[in-house]
Amino acid sequence: TAYEIRPRDWSSDVCSSDLMAGLSLAGFTCAQDLLRRDEAASGAPRARAVRLMNELMSGNTPIGMPFTLIDQHGKKTRLADFRGKLVLLYFGYTTCPDICPTDLATMAQAIESLGPQGAQVQPVFITLDPVRDTRELLRNYARAFHPRIAALSGSEAEIRRIATAYKVYFEKSTPANSKVYLIEHTAFTFLLDHEGKYRMFFPPGTPPQRMVTQLREHLHTAAAPAGAP
Repeated sequence: TAYEIRPRDWSSDVCSSDLMAGLSLAGFTCAQDLLRRDEAASGAPRARAVRLMNELMSGNTPIGMPFTLIDQHGKKTRLADFRGKLVLLYFGYTTCPDICPTDLATMAQAIESLGPQGAQVQPVFITLDPVRDTRELLRNYARAFHPRIAALSGSEAEIRRIATAYKVYFEKSTPANSKVYLIEHTAFTFLLDHEGKYRMFFPPGTPPQRMVTQLREHLHTAAAPAGAP
């Protein structure tokens, strides 16, 4: 495979989706029913999650799209603004209690491990919770992981459209006896090339060094003259 997958204890990952139950990703199975929702109520989301996963894994449908959102400083930001760099793209939300901070820390560690080459990789975080994730929250959140993370937000409709284009499933879910919703979502880190085109994804639990290896390969490929091996 193009990436290594390390088993992980999903029982503590309230952001991982029970809707992925039974789906295997190159030997990595997400199989926890975390919020125990009524089966009848979860039928439609389950079908949507399976469809998006199948589309991502099959490679038979286009993945990704150009986008324009607003960053944590209020600046309009386009995917095209990062042309010339590799992009590590992640979808999550600031109050995610476990998997989002873990994966963003991995992303940041990988970029730092590249040394000077890290400047050629742009980390991007798109919130799946634009209602609660204010600009101030996004600024503080991004700063906690890496100084160059572009933390982007937009309308709920814009976020849904972009996430769906990258085959990201997400859905609000309120645990029993709680008034605060969580967001169940698939948690992949997407690698986009220097033209902003999708190249591969890193599943949750990918070790930072494995991510570094793939980034170096793509940086080398981009730097190599046309026709070079």
